[in-house]
Amino acid sequence: MNETSPIRTETAREYPGTVRGDARPGDVLPRETRAAPPARRSRAGLWFILLLILAGAGYAGYRFYLAPKSETQVAATSGRGKGGGGRGGHGEPAQAVGIATIAPGDVPIVLAGLGTVTPLATVTVRSQISGYLTEIGFREGQTVKKGDFLAQIDSRPYEAQLAQYQGQLMRDQALLQNSKLDLARFQRLSQQDSISKQNVDTQGALVKQNEGTVAADQALVDQQKLNITYTRIISPVEGRVGLRQIDQGNYVTAASTSIVVVTQLHPISVVFTLPEDDVARVMRRVRSGAKLAVTAYDRGDTNVIATGVLDTVDNQIDTTTGTVKLRAIFENQDDALFPNQFVNAKLTVDTVRDAPIVPTAAILRGTPGTYVYLLQGDDKVVVRPVKLGEADGVRTVVTEGLNVGDRVVVDGTDRLRDGAPVRITEEGGKPRNASPRDHAADAQGKAVGSQGAPAEAQSTPAAAPVTEGAKPDAAKADAVAPEGQKRERRRQRPAEAQ
Repeated sequence: MNETSPIRTETAREYPGTVRGDARPGDVLPRETRAAPPARRSRAGLWFILLLILAGAGYAGYRFYLAPKSETQVAATSGRGKGGGGRGGHGEPAQAVGIATIAPGDVPIVLAGLGTVTPLATVTVRSQISGYLTEIGFREGQTVKKGDFLAQIDSRPYEAQLAQYQGQLMRDQALLQNSKLDLARFQRLSQQDSISKQNVDTQGALVKQNEGTVAADQALVDQQKLNITYTRIISPVEGRVGLRQIDQGNYVTAASTSIVVVTQLHPISVVFTLPEDDVARVMRRVRSGAKLAVTAYDRGDTNVIATGVLDTVDNQIDTTTGTVKLRAIFENQDDALFPNQFVNAKLTVDTVRDAPIVPTAAILRGTPGTYVYLLQGDDKVVVRPVKLGEADGVRTVVTEGLNVGDRVVVDGTDRLRDGAPVRITEEGGKPRNASPRDHAADAQGKAVGSQGAPAEAQSTPAAAPVTEGAKPDAAKADAVAPEGQKRERRRQRPAEAQ
């Protein structure tokens, strides 16, 4: 092909039997295949590899130059390699802890149960006769004594019936008197054989009949007098009256209409329940004649309402709940307990005396079971399994594993382990004076930080002070600085402005 041909010779495909322009007669041309792929594919692969190398170099530069470590962290890292002061053999900082000393003491054995304030007497006052209510003699909420006047029923109908029965009684008494006189005459005549024996016996029976009639009349009179007494309603017990349930002028039906409810408040009782497993321990103390104290707490179980004594234990266990009912008596002179109020009752059964007591905050539970961190010397703790006895809120009796005088960790146990180094910052609830060694360990501990702290916060260096002239530069630095450095610089600027 000539040079002016539009077909490129380097990309043209030759077939067997074709004759090239420069071939001579008799030359045998070799058989050729399709041309190689374009060079653009190999160039794209080279660019991709180059971009990966640049990305890796950029990340490495950020890690080593744009996010440098703080001086304290560098010092901590060097100290870790050298096993410097304030660290244990494993290169970890001493943990700040608060400790308490095991001391002997008395711990009461307390059984807790849910209870309800139950009055010893709750009386619903009803009229025993029917009639109109003519007078109310109490004020709602008033405290009344036994026998105080409460209400008055119209007594006039009963007084009229009483007069009628009294007149009937007087008539029958006169008939009885006359029959007795006749009987006496007949008996004299019978002795003289003037009348027959039959007449005397008949008169004697008439006398007995009249005596029965007089007795019946007398009963009617007494009944009406009693009804008149019932028209004046009085309080059967001492207590506090509630809201009246009927107003003056209404018709009251005997034994069905309620007038008011009187509740006894002094003394008052609390009925509470305990599990059946505690019944034997309570009954043992009751049979010995001990007076067991019962304390009533409010619904939140935080404030003491009143203190009383155990009065009695029920005679059977409730099979549906597996509990037994107990009744405690409270004087309640200050009216702190109110009928049907919910309370938390705590019964003090016995007291453990002179036992080793550990704060409940020091007790931990895990793989070793129940254990505490026991302080050895002044800078090391070990795990000590313990067995517990009775507990009283913040105090617990230790039956095995600790002795009086041992010191245990009560604060700062979340990052401790067996054999970990510690430094005491609080002892017996009071701050302990820190030594220079403790201050150095504290600085290193802050540099290393907790294991769960974010790496960004651990690697944040202290920001330099920012002056007014350097504010634009500081803004530029904030734009490129890591997020941790930005927050540190923002915190320091208000303090410097002041």
